[in-house]
Amino acid sequence: MKDCFLNADASASATEVVLVGTDRLAAALDALPKGEGAFARASAFQARSGSLALLPSADGKLARVLLGIGTDTGAAAARHAGRLFDALPPGAYKLAGEVDRPDLAALFFALGAYRFDRYKSADQKDVKLVVPDGVDGAELRLQREAVTWTRDLINIPANDLGPAELSAAARELAEEIGATFTEITADHLAAEFPLIATVGAAAAPGREPCLIDIAWGNPDHPKVTLVGKGICFDTGGLDIKPSAGMLLMKKDMGGAANALGLAAMIIGAALPVRLRVLVAAAENAIAGPAFRPGDVFKSRKGLTVEIGNTDAEGRLVLADALALASEESPDLLIDFATLTGAARVALGPELPAVFTRDDALAADLARAGLATADPSWRLPLWSPYLSMMDSKVANINNAGTGSFAGSITAALFLEKFVGDGLRWLHVDLFAWNPSSRPGSPEGGEAQTIRSLYQLLKERYVR
Repeated sequence: MKDCFLNADASASATEVVLVGTDRLAAALDALPKGEGAFARASAFQARSGSLALLPSADGKLARVLLGIGTDTGAAAARHAGRLFDALPPGAYKLAGEVDRPDLAALFFALGAYRFDRYKSADQKDVKLVVPDGVDGAELRLQREAVTWTRDLINIPANDLGPAELSAAARELAEEIGATFTEITADHLAAEFPLIATVGAAAAPGREPCLIDIAWGNPDHPKVTLVGKGICFDTGGLDIKPSAGMLLMKKDMGGAANALGLAAMIIGAALPVRLRVLVAAAENAIAGPAFRPGDVFKSRKGLTVEIGNTDAEGRLVLADALALASEESPDLLIDFATLTGAARVALGPELPAVFTRDDALAADLARAGLATADPSWRLPLWSPYLSMMDSKVANINNAGTGSFAGSITAALFLEKFVGDGLRWLHVDLFAWNPSSRPGSPEGGEAQTIRSLYQLLKERYVR
């Protein structure tokens, strides 16, 4: 997508966008030129959240824009800038007045300009915003590009994005930034990563499973490893989903897309870490070689897994990838997965569930989430629920008994494949906006990667 930012030298000719709260409305209108203030009052502008007033000059041209933020402050107020791109006529604009978080307001403006136009031409409005004073334009562009790429990957339908295409996208990222790239397939995959191979065994030729492995950075720096669930389409396998349950399954690789999006930000900012990205890519299809309920498989870690439900395939591919990641004992291990409907029932589509035993890490992420308007919510790794995963014939079952605590039991399953004592964070995300909000158009979404990027900068940049 085209750059929607202008540098500071364009400020003189840009139209002001003034963020106005209800508590400052009277003073803000009094401060306007007489005609503009009178027009705002006559049009009953009351500064409600998301409301907009386009104020004309005496010659009928656009003189100024008022954006209502209600009683919101900070990051919540900044999010309202996400509706500006759609609402404004073509032109150059700049933020004015008292803006608590100009960096976030500018970013949400840009994120609201997102269009997925691969298959259908989209509106190419020429609406641009001057980078606010004191805000790093390069940082804004870096985050916008990473979120855009993440959204694009999720929005591409499965006929055009299978494991091979996901691998090609990861390879392109690695080549652009000089990282090493490895793709493990076929017999090597079956021997070393049997659970990934099992999940993808029924896929058609050309859609075979693979493990993607990217490494970047100075080996002497702290090791940060990202793991992504890359199920490029999920039928549910032999425990087949109903048709309604398959409608959004192109997004079941949303964890992989978010891992790659965060990696792009880390590398673009040259954070002083040794980064590794592992993506377990497969299609959970139905054919003769499909794995079956009741089958038992040995994992990379050596634990045997009984298949209680073939639709609980994401945790299987993650198990092998987490086992590999643990072998080099990273300083921080993060996995991303569109893993359970239970997390959505508990927290809804906008709030990813996160799991960790590290209280300090959880607190840091919660604070970063509020600061970046990219929130998540911690759920407990409640060990007694692990008994729901008991198997009479294997070390563990991949599906918990009953219908309770599905996101917790899934996280507990994954924890069995994480090395002892490692600092680990599991993110169970939706990766999708079911309806549009300011800065968040309907469709694929990047979730937690901006807050995690903030956390990593705080943790590793001195």
